Amino acid sequence: MKNETKGMLLGLLGVIGFGLTLPMTKFALPYMDPIFIAFGRAVLAASVAAFLLVWFREKRPNVKQFQKLAVVALGVVIGFPVLSTWSMQYVPASHGGVVLGILPLSTAIVGVIISHERPSIGFWLVGIVGCGLVVSYTLLQGSGSMHIADLVLLGAVIAAAIGYAVGAQLAKEMGGWQVICWALILTFPFVLLPSIITAPENWSAIPFSGFSSFFYLALVSQLFAFFAWYKAMAIGGIARVSQAQLLQPFITLLASVALLNEPIDVETGVFIFLVVCSVWLGKRMPISQKPITLKIQP
Repeated sequence: MKNETKGMLLGLLGVIGFGLTLPMTKFALPYMDPIFIAFGRAVLAASVAAFLLVWFREKRPNVKQFQKLAVVALGVVIGFPVLSTWSMQYVPASHGGVVLGILPLSTAIVGVIISHERPSIGFWLVGIVGCGLVVSYTLLQGSGSMHIADLVLLGAVIAAAIGYAVGAQLAKEMGGWQVICWALILTFPFVLLPSIITAPENWSAIPFSGFSSFFYLALVSQLFAFFAWYKAMAIGGIARVSQAQLLQPFITLLASVALLNEPIDVETGVFIFLVVCSVWLGKRMPISQKPITLKIQP
């Protein structure tokens, strides 16, 4: 199997895991503080990550790798979980799924910036159209105004895109699952205390759905889905594999309907379709490799 095909299949597996993140967050919110959901899931995931790193006797990253891991941690362990959890208090998970529809293109753009890829003019034009569609949707849903939760979700997109792209580059050196495990270990000292402070006072009052959704966020959204995702982008390319996320709004939409009984209007469905089309067109636009200039020492 070619690396590109294998990367797309692994990417799809990761996207399926990520696609249920917003609905599961909605499930947990009535029973847990948003800060606890965002940081508590990192604490649990970091505990499992530490076990895996010790079990497989993984070598400690060097200083340069730790610097990149810090960027990954800020993006996908702290930034995205905090911002997305906060926003789910105010907008439906299906709505959030549409806003996150620009994440594939955002990840591709960050990948282009930090790599040697050179996008065509068509790539940028399609990207602008995609962002315009998302902004238009949020304005229409907000009766002509953008809800603060939409801006927070856009911040979550930026945080995730940076964390994805930098993590994918690092995965080429360290391996896919090692990247997220070390990133979680790096953030553990910073997320432990907020998790303890905001932990539920009455655990017995939390139903099974609350516990199961939290464990999903910790073990799938924050850990195991990243195993497949970082490996996928490392072997298949950041820009190309990131486009597998075009399916994520549909997964989130279906999960919202099935699990939360959220109503889906025609407008939302149309915008999801248009956003996905824009991302698909972005994938079709040519991206060439920037020539690497070798410096010859005199």
